[in-house]
Amino acid sequence: MGRTARNIERTIGTRLEALAPFPIDLHQIHLNRGSFSSVRAQMRAMARLVQAGKIRAVGVSNFTTREMEIAHDELAKFGIPLASNEVQINLLHRKIETNGMLDAARRLGVTLLAYSAQRQGILTGKYHADRSLVQGVHPLRRRVMGLNPQGLDRSQPLIDAMHDIATDHRATVGQVALAWLIGYYDDTVIPIAGASKPRHAREAAGALKVHLSADELERLSEVSMQVTV
Repeated sequence: MGRTARNIERTIGTRLEALAPFPIDLHQIHLNRGSFSSVRAQMRAMARLVQAGKIRAVGVSNFTTREMEIAHDELAKFGIPLASNEVQINLLHRKIETNGMLDAARRLGVTLLAYSAQRQGILTGKYHADRSLVQGVHPLRRRVMGLNPQGLDRSQPLIDAMHDIATDHRATVGQVALAWLIGYYDDTVIPIAGASKPRHAREAAGALKVHLSADELERLSEVSMQVTV
């Protein structure tokens, strides 16, 4: 919060020192509503970092469709593409299809990085299989996630469909959630798989081997459209 365009350049040295000897391949700024500077001013600062060789690519996070378009337009003046916009996308959250973001991203060549790709564990099916696990989640997080008996009841048909497909592919429900994002949106969306344990990372990597058919992708799409959590 309270970010300014000037701060973007002022703090880059600290970030480079913290990551040394590794470079900053992608530098994203988060949520434009938290900045005191305009989108264009921030993009000009990011462009200068690219020109100075301090970062390799520019991205944003939780920008609206219009903010993303403005960011792309300003960077284009420097011959620099907008690489990414990190937003929530999953089988229970598909707003990119109705708010113009998916169409704009495809038109502009921006990759959408999908956070909460498994809806913070809901799309692994673990809470449906053992509802007592819900009690181990902080009350505020449960509210944000829609993690309650009513929500689990509504999303059960989707989990059931995912389980059937997972069985056919000898995969897990969580892997199917990631594989759907990869397959349904083609190259426009890349899921970010959260992992708190090594086994979570191994399971997420295994999703790359799960190739859903066109019928399976559409089946999950149709079921998910009927679910509101």
